Amino acid sequence: MTARRHRHRTRRTLLAVLAVAAMGACALVGIGVAQAATSLPCDIYAAAGTPCVAAHSTTRALVAGYSGKLYRVKRWSDGSGMDIGTLTAGGYANAAAQDSFCGGASCTITEIYDQTPRHNNLTVEGPGGNGAQDFGANAAALPIIAGGHEVYGLYVSAGVGYRDNATSGVATGSSAEGMYMVTQGTHVNNRCCFDYGNAETNSRDNGNGHMDAINFGT
Repeated sequence: MTARRHRHRTRRTLLAVLAVAAMGACALVGIGVAQAATSLPCDIYAAAGTPCVAAHSTTRALVAGYSGKLYRVKRWSDGSGMDIGTLTAGGYANAAAQDSFCGGASCTITEIYDQTPRHNNLTVEGPGGNGAQDFGANAAALPIIAGGHEVYGLYVSAGVGYRDNATSGVATGSSAEGMYMVTQGTHVNNRCCFDYGNAETNSRDNGNGHMDAINFGT
């Protein structure tokens, strides 16, 4: 089995992904140990000896000390871009910065930053061997309230996809791993599914047995 990478497959239902993380070489043991109130998902996994190797979210930090970039938006009126970060370390996304930058123009999410030191960022890649060119999600399509803050989830419609063909530290082959995802599935269609996790290390469909991911669909 070849190495796999994080990807969102081309065939998917319409749904929203709010926060996802992948843990390398991880058996989900010891996660129930009591944690401080400020512990976020990746802090809990790290305390169990299974640190996250990728953490992606457009709504919040997944690491208590993280105060960096969450995602990047592109304004279609002039092609300029802006990184959207957290309001505070370990906090929620600064959605007001997105609103100010995009104004009345259309914006799409072009990159979702990895919150771990591995830098396994997700970008919109070219067409693969089993589908057309993916495109970025509408940045304002899913306004939600999280922890009392107005933020934007990732609204995945048919054709939206992000991937990384050159990851660092991600489990390959039959190595143990774990994944965590918060999702909303109230808007779906009759298409296949949405996947988050590991798959081929290129953009082609290399056959069965090359994917280990969370699958969410009808």
